Amino acid sequence: MTAPSGGSPATDLASLDPAALERFFGDRLGAVTAFANLLADQGELRGLIGPRELDRLWERHILNSAAVVPFLGEGTIVDVGSGAGLPGLVIAAMLPEHEVTLIEPMERRVTWLTEAAEAVGLDNVRVLRGRAEDFAEGVVADNLTARAVASIDKLAKWCAPLLADDGHMALLKGRSAVEEIEKGKYVLRKLRLSAEVREAPTLPGLEPTTVVLLRRES
Repeated sequence: MTAPSGGSPATDLASLDPAALERFFGDRLGAVTAFANLLADQGELRGLIGPRELDRLWERHILNSAAVVPFLGEGTIVDVGSGAGLPGLVIAAMLPEHEVTLIEPMERRVTWLTEAAEAVGLDNVRVLRGRAEDFAEGVVADNLTARAVASIDKLAKWCAPLLADDGHMALLKGRSAVEEIEKGKYVLRKLRLSAEVREAPTLPGLEPTTVVLLRRES
């Protein structure tokens, strides 16, 4: 698959401040835009996003995904349940010096992720088909992330075995993050994971994203 030629379907990109986008993404804006254009062009056709998502693609999906990047440290990055590549391919586009592993169980989405990474020129991406539990012995994550996959207690159970000894999870969550942590507190305690809720701003005027950080307790 190649990147679309000509104009892609209209998105909300034109409504955003170009200078603010440049400051936020820096020299990686071109790579992120290439992925966003590809998703706009192919996403609905391939069952990755709904038709109503195009007019909020950047604010709701691209920038929301990008908001997790400041919470990712050195070392390997693993995105569980990558789906359309949100946040995994956005992260890979922004952090070309990091190895980014995308874990996705659905074959058609694995095909999309592989083709999209190639089309955008992201050579730091590895795509694995399966669930997080399938890779407890073969994948070590210094940084693990997930977006719109499952509740915090389920993600913790599935993903904790993948974490490096000093690794952490940075999970993209919504307004119910605090309630999810409360509901999952016994699971987190059993797994010896501490939870912290952080605000992750993107562009001025846009609602901040919520990131939940899970770290091993000493």
